[in-house]
Amino acid sequence: MRSWLRERSSEPELMDNFTIGGAELQEALAHLRLLNRIFAAASPTVYGVRRLWRLADKPKRLTIMDVGSGSGDANAQLLKWASAAGVDLSITLIDITEEACQEARDFFRNEPRVHVAKGDLFTLTSCHADIVTGTQFFHHFSDAELPNVAASMLKLSRLGIVINDIHRHWLPWCSVWLTTRMLSNNRYILHDGPLSVAKGFRSHDWDRLKAELGSAVKLHYSWRALFRYAVVIEKIVE
Repeated sequence: MRSWLRERSSEPELMDNFTIGGAELQEALAHLRLLNRIFAAASPTVYGVRRLWRLADKPKRLTIMDVGSGSGDANAQLLKWASAAGVDLSITLIDITEEACQEARDFFRNEPRVHVAKGDLFTLTSCHADIVTGTQFFHHFSDAELPNVAASMLKLSRLGIVINDIHRHWLPWCSVWLTTRMLSNNRYILHDGPLSVAKGFRSHDWDRLKAELGSAVKLHYSWRALFRYAVVIEKIVE
């Protein structure tokens, strides 16, 4: 198993097949919210946003765009942080599937600071935000695609981007495999949960991305609790 996880898996996730969808996907998104709470999925995103916010001299107003957001549940922790820090925060959730958008609308139905829109990162032109985030979004792409994903996110941001994704390691793989089978019989969850770990990252993956993006940005990554990475890519203002 350990040798198998040395390199990122190229197997596609079911969630990347947009021809399936429907009620089964909506159920998977609900189960994923529970798994995100168990594995503290929001923490690296909050860490990264706070880092960029401090680097920008702690503005009183902040806009965030979360691409590939799914239900967008990680942003609930950002809202709590903003309230405690006195930040006027506005969040836009972007996802390519209507199922995810509907789940996000339902989840944040009483939250006026959150707006939901159906869209594709690579075709967005009119949307911009101070910070663009991707929580468990990056691992859906191949190594060859990652520089373009990061560049597309950077184009939409004023300050920089935050990537929150999984550390590829046998321990979280086993933990996710076991937990998904204890909590769900949804095929998206059973298939994509462990696979998402196999498609995750190690430090050399971030080092390679840093080299490919070049000197126009500053990339900082750090390992966070429960086998996650927080990657902060700051725009360099000339």
